[in-house]
Formats: sequence, structure tokens, C-alpha cells
Amino acid sequence: MKERKLVGRSVARREDPRLLSGRGRFVDDIALPGMLHAQFVRSTVAHGEIASVDLSAVRRVPGVVAAFTADDLELGDITAQLGRPLSEYVPTAMPVLARDKVRYVGEPVAIVVARDAYAAEDGLEAAKVSCTTLPPVTSEEAALAPGAPLVHDEAARNTLVDVSLFATDGIDEIFASAPCVVHIESRTGRQNALPLETRGVVAHWDDREEQLVLQTCTQVPHQVRTVASRSLRLDERAVRVVVPDMGGGFGQKCVVGREEIAAAAAALRLRRPVKWIEDRKDALSASFLAREQHYQVRAAFGTDGRILGLDADVVCDMGAYSCYPFTAGIEPLMASAEMPGVYKVPAYRVRGRAITTNKAPTAPYRGVSRPQYVMVVERLFERAARELGLDPVEIRRRNVITDFPYTGVNHITYDPGSYLESLNLCERLVQDEGWYEKQAAAAAEGRHLGIGYACFSERTGYGSTAFAQRKMQVVPGFDISEVRMDTSGAVTVTTGTMSHGQSHETTMAQIVADELGLDIGKVRLHQGDTDRITYGWGTFASRSITVGGSAVRLAAAKLGDKLRAIAAARWGIDADEVELTDGAARRRDDTSEVLTYEDIADIAYLRAHLLPKDIEPGLAATATFDVFTDGTFSNATHGVVVELHQGTGQVEILRYVCVEDCGVAINPQVVEGQCRGGIAQGIAGALFEQVTYDDQGEPSATSFMDYKVPTAHEIPDVLIHHLETPSAFTETGAKGAGEGGTIGAPAAVLNAVNDALRPTGVELDHTPVTPETVHRALNPEVAS
Repeated sequence: MKERKLVGRSVARREDPRLLSGRGRFVDDIALPGMLHAQFVRSTVAHGEIASVDLSAVRRVPGVVAAFTADDLELGDITAQLGRPLSEYVPTAMPVLARDKVRYVGEPVAIVVARDAYAAEDGLEAAKVSCTTLPPVTSEEAALAPGAPLVHDEAARNTLVDVSLFATDGIDEIFASAPCVVHIESRTGRQNALPLETRGVVAHWDDREEQLVLQTCTQVPHQVRTVASRSLRLDERAVRVVVPDMGGGFGQKCVVGREEIAAAAAALRLRRPVKWIEDRKDALSASFLAREQHYQVRAAFGTDGRILGLDADVVCDMGAYSCYPFTAGIEPLMASAEMPGVYKVPAYRVRGRAITTNKAPTAPYRGVSRPQYVMVVERLFERAARELGLDPVEIRRRNVITDFPYTGVNHITYDPGSYLESLNLCERLVQDEGWYEKQAAAAAEGRHLGIGYACFSERTGYGSTAFAQRKMQVVPGFDISEVRMDTSGAVTVTTGTMSHGQSHETTMAQIVADELGLDIGKVRLHQGDTDRITYGWGTFASRSITVGGSAVRLAAAKLGDKLRAIAAARWGIDADEVELTDGAARRRDDTSEVLTYEDIADIAYLRAHLLPKDIEPGLAATATFDVFTDGTFSNATHGVVVELHQGTGQVEILRYVCVEDCGVAINPQVVEGQCRGGIAQGIAGALFEQVTYDDQGEPSATSFMDYKVPTAHEIPDVLIHHLETPSAFTETGAKGAGEGGTIGAPAAVLNAVNDALRPTGVELDHTPVTPETVHRALNPEVAS
């Protein structure tokens, strides 16, 4: 790897001047001549057969231009597939607009298009949808009960996925003879990813290009193009997806939504631009949700605290439909494959299921099952430490992976990391701040302080090989980049990843500028345009720098080779005698011999007759990158100090320490931002956020009055310490950093809460931990 100049430095974010001064351009900022506005008639029942949809009165509402049902638009369904037998996976079609049946409150039934958003809302009130109500399925227990109503007729027992990926021979005997067996049953609350910008789209037909153009906020523009073209029965060339600035996604926007396709169909039918912006009520109740999972896990330990076996049953409530392209298997397959995590687990058995219920469908949300299974495994170690009389940090020391590469019982090979180092350093940082002494002093005063840790890894850099192991029929993985220099020596870079707040315009430019010896101000990134980007899988699973950044570096290196070749030809020397620094090619043996990039570009474009015959005109290079191993593994340890307030049951986080290792940090400030943001979302899941439903499938949290979101007051300052174990599997040495904060926070917070509750004998294993629950634990006389 070349000596780093910009990579590894906290270069100021190039996006900030535009975004912080209000000059960003988001979907809702787009206004086109003749633009119409769309809203959706949505189901008011969780489960029912559609008898009729009457839009005649809607069409008479002043300002309404058109209204369409599924029968009017005749769109193809969205169907996500796994290459597994029906005994393991049942595919279910998600219609763009509900046709024969509604399966959750908020499901779109019809689209209303009007001259302005207010008229569209008025039109909704005139719609008449008649349904024969069916019994709703609103819980795991109801879904799996014998004779339960079926959400999808083809999915027996409401089960979409049922896989047993691993079962070590003799595991029952291991548990039968183990001196210590501990069990955890844990449920996690259903959450909303809550991006600042809700979903939205502006669709219009471009006569000149003969294209349907969708300007939308999505993490996966090429996948939206594929689904739109198939649903609308257009050539893929005839659909262009463009992503402007995007205000967050967190996974909710890495799947293809129905509303965007319906709005595009209306624009195509009317030949006028159509805008749809999701309001917060729909975003909270009818958008893609996540996280509702149930774990029953036991672990066997020896008397020395070493783990002997892990046995897990995982049930994920995926709501009414599989998401595209990941399917309902995304959460149970993730949990099943990766649960052993950072620990040397010699025997493992797991069953993973995805069930369907009459709730809004789920999508991957930052972390995807890892916050849940890490929390469960970390609780197992805490419980085993208590039963064996061991220090909770020491029992982890005895079990974390220390020899690399390490192939686990789950058949995954882990690349080098700093698991033990991060654990030890995190504990020392907590100790050095005197928190153990403060805890003892607080106990003497009758106060309840607790200290908790979580040690974990984050698998990043998923390539085609890793996704193919899940038997996905749409297999993400690779990325493509083009680096192109113009006659002024400025560089344009394309990437198939899609930033929704991760600073790609800065970090990708750092990589290119270092590779070419160029001022970062001369580098411009293009992303999120399916006509300008050859192909891309977008941004999710911390893949942007690991995969996308590697492709960018390879493309920049190819361009650098061409720059050297042209300069070498002019000087009559070998290309390896040329170096690229400070925006110019220089002879290594005589640095006074200089060809600026403008000089070279002048030859490559404007005087191509001077080029040797073996060098083509122009300065552009394209490269692809894929990870053909099991991926890269970032790791971290989080340490948390909490105080439980006896009078209110409030959980106050007094200190938060994060020791993380994401390999080479391209921009440490950006990494810290990712850590802090992820930790905030992890704390939200641990203590605050939950979407609940009544027995009729009506969601309870349709506004921020009901859905509790932490504010800056509840999120503590975070001490972040970086370790660096470069990855051998990426071109930059970087590992992913996008999800780690969210993965570790619930486990660390819950362990700290339980440490504070230790004198009461109460243990909590479900999240979110509410003040009511804590109050009952601290005040048993009141609870009784």
C-alpha cells in the first residue's frame, strides 16, 4: 500500500458547506413544471378480503386529477426470492397496490393524484374501501398456533423461513455433561429506522430520452430501476433512477418500496411529473420496520468459564411481506450464521425462522439482527460469570478469539482483529476514570450504579461469496468504479455505493487524491444515477468503503498507470521510473522533469497523435472489486456506566466508552461520527423505541407523542478510542464502520442495567427497558 497522505486524516467534510447552509437538494426540494402530487388510500384494517374499492367520489374532489387502483395500473408484483426449497423458504408476492387482500394497517390500496398535496389528502377522505374483515395475526404466538389464520395461504403456520444451518454432532451430550448451563430468553421491540428524511419520489417521463425518470431517496438505485422496469414492463434502459441528497436511510431505504413504483406508474400513465412524499404518520406506521425478534438460547460452560456449546432458537417477526431483494430470510439467516461472534464456540446448533404477521413489513435496519444476538450472547456470558463466580470481563477474556485467521464452528473465517486488546483497553479506560470506586461509593449511599460491557465483531465487506451462501437469487457483492480525468487535470469518480450521510464525497476523494498525488479539491464524486454509474449495489452492510472504496482505489491506480505511461513515453523511460505527486508526473531520477496533469491530459485528448500506438486516447479507467472471502470483521468493546433512579425508574447513562477497530480509518472524524450515531440508535433500541400493536393489528405509535425517541439529553458524550488492524482483503486496509455502534450498545446498556439491579435479584433480558420495569424492580413493595 502507498504511503498515506490524506487517508487516515480527519479531512473536513466536503459535503458540509452545501448541506449546512441549506443548499442541499432533497427529493422534496424538486419542483417540475406541471407537477402533480400523490397520496395513498391505505387499509384501515390489518387483515381482510377486499370487496370493492370505489374511487368515483375521489375523482370528483376539486383538484384531484386521477385516482388508480391495482386493476387500473396492472403492475407486476414485487417478489423476493431465495434459492431454497419450499420447506425452508416460501416466496410471497407483494403487490404494488393491494388487490384481493389487505395484510396490515397502512397497506396501500389506491393512489390519488392531485394538483397539490392538500387536494390529494382531500381525495383520500372520499375513497370507499369495503373489506370483509379476517382475524388478524398480531404476535408470534398467534402466528404459530395450530389453526391460526394464514397471512398468506401458501405459507403454512405463517412461516416464511425455517432453516437449521448448523448442528454440531454430539451437542446434546455436551449440554448433558456440562457443569454449567445457562439460558436466556429475550425479546426485542419492533423499531422504526427513523431517517430524518422520509421516503419520497418525483417521477416523470422524459420524451427526449424516452425514459421514465425517478428521483428518489434510496440506498439502492439500481435495484429500484430493476424492480420498476419489471413491474411497469419497460426495458431497463427506459428507466433512470437518480438520487439527490439524502437525509438518512439506516437500511429502511435499502429495499424497494411499493409507493415509488405506484407513483412512477401514475406519472407514466398521465405523462406528467408526480411527486410523493411520505408523511411522518405513514413513516411511523406503514413504512418498513425492523427488529421484532425472539431468542431462546442456552450455553454450556466448563468450570473454568470456557464455553462448550451454544444452542439457539431464533424467531423473527417479519410482518406481512418479504422485502426485495433481501427476503424475509435477512434477519434469521444473519443471526444463525454469525451468532458465535468473537468467541471460540466449539459446538453450535441453531434454528432460525421468519414468521409473517399482519404488521407492516420489515427491512434491514442498521445492524440487522446483530444487536439482538450480540445482546443475547453477552447476557449468557454475564449469567455464566455469576454462576461460576467469575469476573464478567475475565470470562470474556478466556473465550475471545486471539489467533487469526480463525475458522469458527459456523464455517466463517475471521480475519485478524483486536478482540482481546479492545476488551482490555475498554476495561482499563473505565477503571482509570474511577467508575468502580464511584459505584461502591454510590452503593453505600443507597444509589444504584451499574457497569456493563459488550464485546463483538461486525462482519463487513460482504462480497458475492458471502451473499451467495444465503442462497439469494439476487446476489449483491461487487462494485464498479470509473475514474476519469478531464483536460484541466480534474478528476471525476463514480461509485455504485450511495451515501445517505456517510461522507462519501470526502472519503472517496481522499482515496483517489492519495492514489494520484492530487489535491483533494480536484476530485469530484458521482453516485446515485443509474445512467452515469455502470452498476452498483448501493450502500448497506458497511460495504461502501470496504467494497466501493476498494473499486475506487483500483480504478484510480489504473488511471495512474496510464498517466505514468504517457509521461514515460514522452521521456523515453520506463513507466516505473515515473512517480505521481502534487498533480504532476515526475522522473524519479530528475524531479525537475515535470509533466503536469494538464500537460498529460492535453496530449491524451487534444493532441492524441503524440500518443504511442499502444496507448488509447483519453484518461479514464474502470475497475471492479469483490470480496471472495467471508468478508472483513471490524470489532469493538463498549463499556457503559448507568445509574437507576429509584423514584422514577429512569436509566441515566453516566459514561459511555467505545474502543473500536475498523482497520484503516480513512477519515477518523467520519468514523467517530458513525460510532456516535450508531450508539445513539443502539441506546434508542435498548431504552426507548418500540412499535406496538393492539389485538386488532392497529399500530400504537403513529406520532412522536407515542413513539419515544431519545433526544440529545438522553444520549451521553462518548469516549472513542481507535485501534487499527488493517484488513488484507480490501484495497485500502479499511473495514466497515457503519453499524458497530448500534450492534454493541443494547448489550452494553442492558448489562449495565442488570449490574445495577444485582442487589435486587432481578434480571432483565428484554428491550426496550422501560422506566416502569426498572421502577418495579427497585421498588418491589410498590409492584406487589
